[in-house]
Amino acid sequence: MDACDESSADESQSFVHSSDEDSEAVTEILNGAESRSFDGLQTHSVHTQQFRVRTTSQSLAPEDSTPCYLPATRLSKESPGSGSPKCTSKGTAKDMSERERGQRNRNSKVERACFNAAAAAAGSSQSRNHLHQHHRHESEARNRPREKSQNSNRNHCTLNFERRSDFMTVAGAATAANSVNEKMAVDSAMCEEDEEEDGSQKNELSCDSKEISSFPPIPVVHNWQATKANVKERLGFMFCNELMADVFFIVGKNGPRQRIPAHRFVLSIGSAVFDAMFNGGMATDEKEIELPDIEPAAFLCLLKFFYSDEVRIGPDTVMASLYAAKKYAVPALELGCVDYLKKHLSSDNAFMLLMQARLFDEPHLATMCLEMIDKTTSEALVADGFTDIDLDTLCIVLERDTLGIKECKLFAAVARWAEAECKRQGVPATPENHRLVLGRALHLIRFPLMTVEEFAVGAAQSGILTDREALELFLYFTVNPKPHVNFSGVLRCCLTGKEQVVSRFCEIENRWGYSGTSDRIRFVVNRKIFIVGFGLYGSIQSPAEYTVNIQILHTDTGHVCGVNDTSFLSDGSTSTFRVMFKEPVEIQPNTSYTASATLKGPDSYYGAKGLRKVTHESITSGKVIFQFTYAAGNNNGTSVEDGQIPEIVFYTSDLVG
Repeated sequence: MDACDESSADESQSFVHSSDEDSEAVTEILNGAESRSFDGLQTHSVHTQQFRVRTTSQSLAPEDSTPCYLPATRLSKESPGSGSPKCTSKGTAKDMSERERGQRNRNSKVERACFNAAAAAAGSSQSRNHLHQHHRHESEARNRPREKSQNSNRNHCTLNFERRSDFMTVAGAATAANSVNEKMAVDSAMCEEDEEEDGSQKNELSCDSKEISSFPPIPVVHNWQATKANVKERLGFMFCNELMADVFFIVGKNGPRQRIPAHRFVLSIGSAVFDAMFNGGMATDEKEIELPDIEPAAFLCLLKFFYSDEVRIGPDTVMASLYAAKKYAVPALELGCVDYLKKHLSSDNAFMLLMQARLFDEPHLATMCLEMIDKTTSEALVADGFTDIDLDTLCIVLERDTLGIKECKLFAAVARWAEAECKRQGVPATPENHRLVLGRALHLIRFPLMTVEEFAVGAAQSGILTDREALELFLYFTVNPKPHVNFSGVLRCCLTGKEQVVSRFCEIENRWGYSGTSDRIRFVVNRKIFIVGFGLYGSIQSPAEYTVNIQILHTDTGHVCGVNDTSFLSDGSTSTFRVMFKEPVEIQPNTSYTASATLKGPDSYYGAKGLRKVTHESITSGKVIFQFTYAAGNNNGTSVEDGQIPEIVFYTSDLVG
């Protein structure tokens, strides 16, 4: 081996050992800067991201030497070639001096890059003064006469201490400025760690990020407060900002969790629950609080309301936000969520919102949902959300008298719900299981309101009813007097508004007989109404039962607009007794109709001194004018002046459903 090669290898060997000392000094400086806090600001997470030293292992030293950490910008230029032989000689004093000067030059370049980046980010005169002071120390160190090896080592330690102090001062100011350029400059000038160690850290970070995601740091400029015109803007700037954050929430459970920064003071003045959590007798001082029962989007909506008084919700977050507002007692946000639901209420989501309104104890919202179901019963029953409701919600709907749908169609929808419920419970969808999951809801279906044909082709063949129940209902449809059944026959009046009654007689007389012919009266109204039934007189002596057929016919065409065969019990008084149609009968204005009632039973009371024109007026429904005339033909004797059919029961609202 010639002397030249031997000297080159020796210089490379010494360079490796001397650079190790400087690398350790730089690492200590960086660690010191990371541990500092600026004016009480907690910057641990910011330092971790901006001042993380990336290092890489290089096998430049002999096998028996300690690993070295070199600047990444120097590795490609200073690394010995793979074919260079190893040299173990110590070198001459001249070589040592040259190596010492080279080492100082290399250190000064690394430090100069760090200081320039820090001074540029801080932008303050104080930082520039520290920078000039550093250059003065560096110049004095280069011009200092060479001393002995032990003095040189002592001066080198002193210089490292001075460098460390200056760097910490400038790095503190640069950290407060939170500059992206500083990160790039410091990362490029620092050493890179061992590849295996760096890779393991990255793997750990990537695993954590799959579980908990954090918000990226918001760049903070110097004197940012002056750029905000009012308190609302300044508080809005702190939303999801780690600046001055003193608590972090780990939100979510099933989906991706999120780490959200917040400020205890803002939360405490916005919610009594948070006030008790942070300032009460059992206050917590934990920096991180887990909230597994709240979705991240809903919690962000809650925080946004605290910081800006803004309600930012959508169809996917409104229910979760309502839950968060309920949990943390924020009534203003609750009202905002409920108002949003009211504005977006429709037949497609009425059943789903009804179930949620009952869950969150929102009676006004529940009432609006029920009214929407009344108005759009047919559309609401075919929506996807209907089969997802619980049994109690289904029973509340079936109990209503105002559903705008035929009972046979309502039964078909209930059968679909029973099938879906069997799937949820994991049982076969058999008729027996349908009846089992329906429970008390089955007896809320009003089978007597069906026609015999509708019952025969639908409910009778479903298998949900027992043989005895089906037989009793068939008898109810076909024989008189009608047998008792365990199902209600109360008419579902699918109208909104208040029920109205018009009376056409001024006096009541007794003994009106029946021979099998119909009592009839013609009438015309001035506006569209819906007739739901008649009021009839009953027996003049003891209580008695009457069977009756009621009809409304279009006078000109003879078309039967509404009909029902029913019965009623009278108590011997002069009161009228209601007989109702199965469905409301629509009456068009200025069109002649005939009201007909065919009774079978004992003699009854009848009306006298009838009115030809009756005006019915109310605050809610306005004015309705009835004009009565005699109905010629097969008539039991009823006329304008006297007879039966003393009352007509009607609604003035439009038909719904």
